[in-house]
Amino acid sequence: MQGKWFKVDQQCGTGPGARSSHAVAVVSGKLYAFGGEFAPRVPVDNHVHVFDLHTKAWSVADAAGDAPPPRVGVTMVAVGGTIYVFGGRDEAHKELNEMYSFNTGTGLWTLISSGDDGPPHRSYHSMTADDEHVYVFGGCGVSGRLNDLWAFDVAGRKWSQYPLPGENLRGRGGPGLAVALGKIWVIYGFAGEEVDDVHCFDPVRLEWSQVETAGQKPTARSVFSTVANGKHIFICGGEVDPSDLGHLGAGKFSAESYVLDAETLTWAKVDDGVGSDGHPGPRGWCAFAGCRVDGKSGLLVYGGNSPSNDRLDDIFFFAPLIED
Repeated sequence: MQGKWFKVDQQCGTGPGARSSHAVAVVSGKLYAFGGEFAPRVPVDNHVHVFDLHTKAWSVADAAGDAPPPRVGVTMVAVGGTIYVFGGRDEAHKELNEMYSFNTGTGLWTLISSGDDGPPHRSYHSMTADDEHVYVFGGCGVSGRLNDLWAFDVAGRKWSQYPLPGENLRGRGGPGLAVALGKIWVIYGFAGEEVDDVHCFDPVRLEWSQVETAGQKPTARSVFSTVANGKHIFICGGEVDPSDLGHLGAGKFSAESYVLDAETLTWAKVDDGVGSDGHPGPRGWCAFAGCRVDGKSGLLVYGGNSPSNDRLDDIFFFAPLIED
């Protein structure tokens, strides 16, 4: 399996700057960034920063409505022209559970759910979507790490909780979450230690299963970047050894990319030019999204934390070369 990274130039405008624990989504050739921190655990702002992938220019969205307060450990995904933002942790280190939507056409923020209307409070969870649902899994809750899976029906504007998994799927933060072959996949994460298990949920049968994978299996890790492309699930980077200082420090990060074939359950290491100038290098706590750039589908990665505990402000795009 091969692929190519390239660095995306940021030619003009004032971007959000270096940060980690933030989130991005891509709609109609524009990257939308929200949340994050520069100093550990201190939310930076609640602006919607917009980067045009064609003109390479940054701007700040002229937003209105119920804008969410600043937060870290937040997630967001796009369904059509609407971006959905869930959870995170505020400046008082309180876990949050509001769901907001941001209309990229009108710039309007709307508070969709809060309180008992959806998933419990959490941060550093994972979020993904298909054409009809937004999915939220795990994260750091008020009383510990979580292993619950929720679905938000975009048309019906209603939350549903799926059955809980068995004890094998321990509560965790920073796992990979992806939709592939009609199933929802939970990959690795931090459950008090970095773990290397893979689980999937069948939303038709309402069944969880732990899957045994083969091939060039990546080492245990969390807070990596994830994207699904057909039956393939790509992961890049992540924390492979946590810091003794917890979130205040930088652990050991990976620069490697791997792909899981969700059909054969086989891992392969991706030949992606690691160590080259166009490669993002070792990092974790990034913001990432699947998107198309120059007609190619792939993974966009923005910012994150470096091995020196410095926040990053660069943008990279990975285009896989897939041969079935």
